[in-house]
Amino acid sequence: MKPRKIAPYACLLAGTVLTVAAIARQSFVEAPAAFATPLLANDPGSQSASNGIPEPVIAGFVPDTFALDQQNFEAREGNDTGLGPVYNATSCADCHQNPVTGGPSQMTEVRAGHNDANGNFVNPTIIINEGQNTITGRSIINDRAICPQAEEHLPPTENIRTLRAALNTLGDGFVEAVDDSTLREIANQQPGKSNGLIHGETVEAPIFEAPGVTRIGRFGWKDQHGSVMSFAADAYLNEMGITNALRPTNVTQVCNTDTTSPEDTADQTGLTGLQHFTQFIRGTQVPPRDLTLVGTPDVIAGETLFDNAGCSTCHVKTMRTVPPGTVLNGGTFTVPDALGDKIIHPYGDFLLHDVGTGDGIVQVGPLDTAPKLRTPPLWGMRAKSRLMHDLKSLSPEGAILRHGGEASTAQEAFRAMTPEQKSQLLTFLKSL
Repeated sequence: MKPRKIAPYACLLAGTVLTVAAIARQSFVEAPAAFATPLLANDPGSQSASNGIPEPVIAGFVPDTFALDQQNFEAREGNDTGLGPVYNATSCADCHQNPVTGGPSQMTEVRAGHNDANGNFVNPTIIINEGQNTITGRSIINDRAICPQAEEHLPPTENIRTLRAALNTLGDGFVEAVDDSTLREIANQQPGKSNGLIHGETVEAPIFEAPGVTRIGRFGWKDQHGSVMSFAADAYLNEMGITNALRPTNVTQVCNTDTTSPEDTADQTGLTGLQHFTQFIRGTQVPPRDLTLVGTPDVIAGETLFDNAGCSTCHVKTMRTVPPGTVLNGGTFTVPDALGDKIIHPYGDFLLHDVGTGDGIVQVGPLDTAPKLRTPPLWGMRAKSRLMHDLKSLSPEGAILRHGGEASTAQEAFRAMTPEQKSQLLTFLKSL
């Protein structure tokens, strides 16, 4: 693949700002961008296109394909395949399906807990089955159960409560292939760019597929996962109740209909559902820009306003991925050519910030992460009608006006803009 002409952005690489010329010399190319995984009822996956990721071939088994990976991502679970006993959805695509399979969601989940006498966050204790059983050790509260006895209800003592939207997974294979040092350097540069106001926090997240290994988290609203497979394994258990190789224990046995352990087993390809999910997410293209708007005067002016307001300090425009052949996640993943040495434009920094909308929940990070949330990447945001972590912002303007804390100067800058400038900024956002 030959290097393509790329937009004149600066690229952060371990503390070095790379010019366009420098990027070209190092043969970086743009990551492929498209909403290329449409949901089809008939012949699912047949019209989808991957980013070129190689499909695994296991001797003696049917070869895998990207279409088959997508079919698994869209496949529905039932009581006869291990669903539940508590769950939120019966398919990965239920929560990741806008505007195509793998995209973000207009659905929310519930997170809850309470603070102890010292102000430390504590996960909730949920009593089920008329008081005979409890569910503990996690902040998520499932909305569904396969029987009335397992249904979860929040007691009044769990007074920290929040809604969270399921996040986009398109392009997450490229995000996984961004080096930890890049994220650290972005965090280190932010105070100097913001007079000390902004400083993104990195947290070390466990890599489930490599016990004892951690990596800077980048997936989930609390950066609770550092690898695509860890994210998928956790969601398979907590969102659908399906035990798998990396999360092998049900949160409750009340009404459990499948005693297989784990419930996720291999198919004719020799791969499990978890492996198919991981391969699908890693194989997706990044969300594309609206090319009918890119380059128009209003978008160009709006991007300048975006930069001048300080929005790009957290909504980082450009990053690059590690070279092909780089080994990540404790030796469990080798970056292929399709993901390595690629330029991506996420408009996010994948770091935790306090922008005044924190949910009070602590997951893998220290106690100071309670009021913080991951900066949501803005790529593909034009396909979302509701925004922010709780989907309570019904327009880009409403989302901007909710920004406070570390983002307070950006909110103030937006308020100070003329009507024409606000229109230009919003038009720029519509191009993402």
